Amino acid sequence: MTKPVTYDRISRLNHWIIALAMIGMLAVGLYLEFGGLDRNAKRPLLNIHRSVGVLVLIFGAWRVAYRIKQGFPPPASTSGPAWQERVAKWMHWALLAGIIIMPVSGIAMTVFRGRAVDVFGWFAIPAQAKNDLLVSIGSNVHGAAGKLIALLVIVHLLAAIKHHVVDKDATLHRMIRGG
Repeated sequence: MTKPVTYDRISRLNHWIIALAMIGMLAVGLYLEFGGLDRNAKRPLLNIHRSVGVLVLIFGAWRVAYRIKQGFPPPASTSGPAWQERVAKWMHWALLAGIIIMPVSGIAMTVFRGRAVDVFGWFAIPAQAKNDLLVSIGSNVHGAAGKLIALLVIVHLLAAIKHHVVDKDATLHRMIRGG
């Protein structure tokens, strides 16, 4: 298979849908953790967060599989240092991994607490036998990965702006309009 030259319409749509969903989920997650809400105020927001998280996993799995199948286009500009390209590749893979890791760890910490994950009443992921070790792993991964992904998203946004404003290359343009 030949490498794509730019991002096709499906890639761009996948990117922006998941980007908005992940940023929204990270914002809600940080609000749930640091917003000072009491348990009763958190519950309805947490239920929505869980439901959307399952949908992010479903659509995110499609997005990751599609990106792996399509491959990555070459950099829009080759004038930058080699380390910058290596970091960009690592960043893209880390963000793709986060699309799967975040919802899987969130689902794990819920279902292994003995609670089902109801997805807007459409379907539910059934509760499993309580398992404190899996709850702890899921919780630690979800918390740490959430903070790391939030940082990666900020760096990713700053890098896109840098490519557009400083380098004046087509990096941002091809993720918005292709070409």
